[in-house]
Amino acid sequence: MGRVATSLLAGATAAVSAAMAVDAARAADLPVKKAVPVEYVRVCSASGAGFFYIPGTDTCLRVSGRARFEAGYIPVQNRANSSGDPSQYRGLMRMNFDARTQTGYGTLRAFLRLEAASRTGVFMASGTQQRVGNAFPALGQDAFGRVQNFIVTEKAFVQFAGLTAGRASSFFDFYAHDYELISSTAGSDVPSTNLLAYTHKIGEGWSATLSMEDPNFRKNPFYAAAVGATGTLPGQSGLNTVLVTAPSPVILGTNASGTASSVVFVDTVQRSRMPDFVGALRHDAAWGSAQLSAAVKDVNLGGFIANSGLSALTPVPGSASGPVGAGTAAALLAARGLTSGSQTAYGWAVQGGLKLNLPWIAAGDGLYLQGAYGEGALIYTGFSYFTGTYASQLNPVQGAPFVHALADAVVNPLSGRIELSTSFTATASLLHYWTPEWRSAFFGSYGEIGFRRGTRAAFSLVNGLVGAAAPPTGAAFAFSPILRDNYQIIAGTSLIWSPVKDLDIGIEGTYIGTGPLGGRVTDASRPVTVNGLPAYTEKRYDTTQIRMRVQRDF
Repeated sequence: MGRVATSLLAGATAAVSAAMAVDAARAADLPVKKAVPVEYVRVCSASGAGFFYIPGTDTCLRVSGRARFEAGYIPVQNRANSSGDPSQYRGLMRMNFDARTQTGYGTLRAFLRLEAASRTGVFMASGTQQRVGNAFPALGQDAFGRVQNFIVTEKAFVQFAGLTAGRASSFFDFYAHDYELISSTAGSDVPSTNLLAYTHKIGEGWSATLSMEDPNFRKNPFYAAAVGATGTLPGQSGLNTVLVTAPSPVILGTNASGTASSVVFVDTVQRSRMPDFVGALRHDAAWGSAQLSAAVKDVNLGGFIANSGLSALTPVPGSASGPVGAGTAAALLAARGLTSGSQTAYGWAVQGGLKLNLPWIAAGDGLYLQGAYGEGALIYTGFSYFTGTYASQLNPVQGAPFVHALADAVVNPLSGRIELSTSFTATASLLHYWTPEWRSAFFGSYGEIGFRRGTRAAFSLVNGLVGAAAPPTGAAFAFSPILRDNYQIIAGTSLIWSPVKDLDIGIEGTYIGTGPLGGRVTDASRPVTVNGLPAYTEKRYDTTQIRMRVQRDF
């Protein structure tokens, strides 16, 4: 039995060994599973501070943002017509995404910026942003015109081998309110427009840029003596209407007193016919920067408004009473070289800017000097930046006693031709660090806008047909603000405390003074007349604004 047991045990051991050998052979034929390596986020120091590699790619990404609170106060004397809102508030968020990849052609970059805000108060709830579609208003009885929200693609562009394409800051701009909280001085500042540009580096520190830019963000409207819009109910704002035409009259005939007895209307809503072309020559060095910019843009109007004189006359807003035959109207207009009614003129602007770094005063100190001149290019010169843009006339501030004429152009009622306005601005801004934690800015600007001599007088001839949209005839003509040349003075200062990096707590005060260039204008806040003349007139309007800010960048 011992021998049998021993034999059985030996046989079992051999069988197990053979089976294990077979299993090992089979296992050698199967794929071996390895542990997946952990992809750690790596710092991308080549692209700068804060960049990291997107796992699994050679693209570096930096994520940053901003949180801001603002509160402001601006005195308002006139509380009629829903005015009387001295206080204002805003909460804002910003998110930035900066992606960069190194290629054989240089850096390939994509930059995205999203901004959203809730803002209240008449001055903070910007009519400019609402008119251009960057914000939407509340519609409640107490909130309309006072509460506004926006979420906007502030930046979305690609840069590659000198090319910039997408939504970016205009290459015309230079200072662009770099040192200011309120951004109130006159000067071009279009931080978001659609463009396609090429920049070529010329030697050390020099660059030249040619940019094709979206014209819709640089068109300030024609002055139109009548506005065709859907009807509004009492108390309903015109912002609720849809503008379909902006009629401006061309005189066909006058009566014995010389005023217009019949007119035809042309549509002054500007079409998007060609891009704006911008060129900039820039130099950057240790001492600072300098830039010379130029721009050309089209200023255009549509044709004659249907049934307003070129066919059997059907009344339109402000149309003359009494028919004017189509043949007679066409002959009168053809004698002035007007056939289709559609016209195009070309506006232009030039700007020079200089930035000086002043480390010999204190680290971080700097001085900007900038000046601009233009024809038919008000947004390029930036005359209306504080008052507001995308409107042909506005009050300089809420409750002001008169309006500013801000049109890029007018159609002369006598000639029927486009006449461009002229404007210029000059700006200076100084930043000084009292200590590494405390700094102040001191800034100011001066600007003027003017219209061709005789244009106001020509518009007064249609007052009997379009009413207060045109200056009155007679002695009251001298006091009308319509199409008056005017000026604007802005000055301000700030104090900002930065107790830790990327945290600003500051306050800024601004003064604005405006008025006509010569003479006086009717005080619209006190509409009292004596023998047809205004009892109260003004030659300037002065006001101030204070705003504080708490802002954290990361």
